[in-house]
Amino acid sequence: MNFRSWQMSMFCNEIIDTPLISLSWNEVIGFMSVSMLAFFLIGLLVHLIFFASIFDIYFTSPLVHGTTPHRTPLPPPAKRLVLFVADGLRADIFFELDENGQTRSPFLRNVVEHSGSWGVSHTRVPTESRPGHVALIAGFYEDVSAVAKGWKENPVEFDSVFNESKYTWCWGSPDILPMFAKGASGNHVYTHMYPAEKEDFAAQDASKLDTWVFSEVKDFFEFAKSNKTLSNKMSADQVVYFLHLLGLDTNGHAHRPMSSEYKENIHTVDKGIQEVVSVIEDFYRNDKKTAFIYTSDHGMTEWGSHGAGHPSETLTPLVAWGAGVNGPLVSSNQQFQDDFLQEWKLNDWKRLDVNQADIAPLMAALIGVPFPLNSVGILPLEYLNNSDQFKAECMLTNTMQILEQFTVKMIHKKETTLSFLFSPFKPLPLSKGQDMLRTARLYIQQQQYDKAISLCKSLINLALEGLSYYHTYDRVFLGISVVLGFVGWTSYAFVLIVKHHTRLSKPISKLDKLPSSDHLPAVFIGAGVVITLFLQIQSCPWTYYIYCLLPIPVWYAVIKEFRVIQSVINLLLTHPAKSIGYLLLLILGIETMIASFFHRQILTFGLLSFAGWPLLSKLFHQNKVMSLSWILFSFVLAVFPLMPVVGRSPNIALVTGAGLLTVICSFIFLCSFKTAKAKPVETTVNRCVYAAQLSMINFAQKADRTQVRYLGLDDIRRSYFFIFFIVTAFFGTGNIASINSFDPASVYCFLTVFNPFVMGALMMWKILIPFVIVMCAFESIQVSTHLSSNSLFLIVLVISDIMALHFFFLVKDYGSWLDIGTSISHYVIVMSMTIFLMFLSRLAATLTTWRIGLQEKIKQHFT
Repeated sequence: MNFRSWQMSMFCNEIIDTPLISLSWNEVIGFMSVSMLAFFLIGLLVHLIFFASIFDIYFTSPLVHGTTPHRTPLPPPAKRLVLFVADGLRADIFFELDENGQTRSPFLRNVVEHSGSWGVSHTRVPTESRPGHVALIAGFYEDVSAVAKGWKENPVEFDSVFNESKYTWCWGSPDILPMFAKGASGNHVYTHMYPAEKEDFAAQDASKLDTWVFSEVKDFFEFAKSNKTLSNKMSADQVVYFLHLLGLDTNGHAHRPMSSEYKENIHTVDKGIQEVVSVIEDFYRNDKKTAFIYTSDHGMTEWGSHGAGHPSETLTPLVAWGAGVNGPLVSSNQQFQDDFLQEWKLNDWKRLDVNQADIAPLMAALIGVPFPLNSVGILPLEYLNNSDQFKAECMLTNTMQILEQFTVKMIHKKETTLSFLFSPFKPLPLSKGQDMLRTARLYIQQQQYDKAISLCKSLINLALEGLSYYHTYDRVFLGISVVLGFVGWTSYAFVLIVKHHTRLSKPISKLDKLPSSDHLPAVFIGAGVVITLFLQIQSCPWTYYIYCLLPIPVWYAVIKEFRVIQSVINLLLTHPAKSIGYLLLLILGIETMIASFFHRQILTFGLLSFAGWPLLSKLFHQNKVMSLSWILFSFVLAVFPLMPVVGRSPNIALVTGAGLLTVICSFIFLCSFKTAKAKPVETTVNRCVYAAQLSMINFAQKADRTQVRYLGLDDIRRSYFFIFFIVTAFFGTGNIASINSFDPASVYCFLTVFNPFVMGALMMWKILIPFVIVMCAFESIQVSTHLSSNSLFLIVLVISDIMALHFFFLVKDYGSWLDIGTSISHYVIVMSMTIFLMFLSRLAATLTTWRIGLQEKIKQHFT
């Protein structure tokens, strides 16, 4: 069958004049003198490195090792502390009044109005249970990658208030408690956990998780009355009781935060806390030496998820009362960016907002334990009810603890950097920090406590800025290395396209070689040796070697193909106007897809533009039925990006209707293929009309093994269409460009017991289903247009990498948590998409070579 017989095809009508070129199998797959499979494996490895680089550059572990504990010298106001953490509780829903003007938490509301202090705790991304609890109890913001390293245990050991306590008893979820017990030195943190099977999202009411905790705590104190050994331990100073209450998080995931189950759970928790407080006060005979803190690790979106930086996820409640805690402070004309005070009817009670990590030093100061070694929290003095001297001493201790982290970090960076390259943090030399500490001590001795506190706060802010400076010291260096690798790999993929799939490639004679090509290996090997020595002298982590050495072989492979690059440049210079026009069109197309990550409606604009494509090409005149079908379905698909994003209530009728429509369409297609086979084979045109382009192709017989053609400009359009449909499949059906936007409820029909990794895998599979469909269609296009099975994919790879590089520059670790979470999500999504496309290309090749045998009745003929 010659190529002219394919001219009615939807995908290949514009290139009918392109001649077929016979190539040998070795010529087609001769990339880097290895098979294409090896190329894909190398590409997969390279993209995994690029994917991981964001965590080494922007989100490395903030832990500083080698510091010593610091304790306030004055006696603390409390002997014990009780920490209640309502997992997944939003500040707005907790503080708001219901439709009848009544509070859902009468006990805690009474505390706010009559006996304690309150405010909003601002969390950081990722808003997950693990990093939230680390910030609360250890005082530092765990790096993003630690969430994936280990959910229940410590990827690295860290200090915490529990570790510094005399004894700590914990009740709650097996997902949270073990990491604080394992990280503690000695055997003084005791955990009481329910089985993991109890965390069932299909449960009618998950508040039973909280009632289990309250019941166990009450039984524990009752048992202690008759157990002298246990009672003696509980009577010691510096004791902590931790109640992890998971019911709200589970009900929020299963029923949404606005559900009656979630709101009723808030009341259940309030009642349980009232009972536990009564039991504890009774056990200690109301000695007024117990401090209580009630807060949450993170909030939750309207659609029942968390992880990013939306205010519904980052604003959590904080209520503190008891020994050493201030009572309610009357205040008027409070100024906040939100309007919550009026909504909550709390205008007359002073709102004391804190950062989540500030709660750890507050707990340490209340019971007199050393501040956690890696804490970056600033003690919120307004919560303390004590003398000015005590407040000043606590703030000085907080300052010494943070300043020591800065000092250790600076010394380590100085020792591992060549002296002529080291650039210190100029606003805070070591001598200045020590002078400020001495001055603060002098102020305390002179009883000028306000001056001491003010000076300490200034020094803490400088030390935290210095910590951030040294923490990101290598960012520019690593960023340049990764960008060089990124650009080099993209350039190499482009060179492969030109060399093996266009007419520009030609055999290179000895006269055409780069004059210095014989010395290229030595030059690049020398550069690698120099970089290795440089990194070794500075004692850099092993990952630095990967990021810095990766560009060496990649750019060697690019520069070695100098003549190919020269041919492209000559072609561009021959047709400058066309070249600039096509380049601008490509840039516009890529920027359109990038903009769709911020504004989904742009996808609709792109799909409407796609609908007009047959009118601008030869297809409409050659095959009106297929053209009209394309236009119709483009319009239908363009509706989806205009639909509301996640968060709406489920629509059973819509889901059922979509399922039935899918079954009907599948049945029609199967029947059309079967009918097409039964009809006499007249012409290729008839086959297209009966939707049998595809039914006559043997996908198992690869086109690149027999006859292939060179790439044309229209193949870039095909690749762009493919990526656009992939992006549409990801965002166009109700999701927004954020990792936390995918509703976990979709996996509850398979798994309801909490298991983050299995649930994540199931959600990923759900996301991949439309990807696989688009990929299989793309594979059919490759075969039907007589292209190499790898040529179009290489163009896709180049476009995807350009998008990924764009988002690499947009990653933020500053600004609002929403901006930070969104920027992380964008890069992770694009890189994941590129990596998965490599897998999917192989999967699609496998799926399109399978044959589904429809059982047919064999007609018997008798003579």
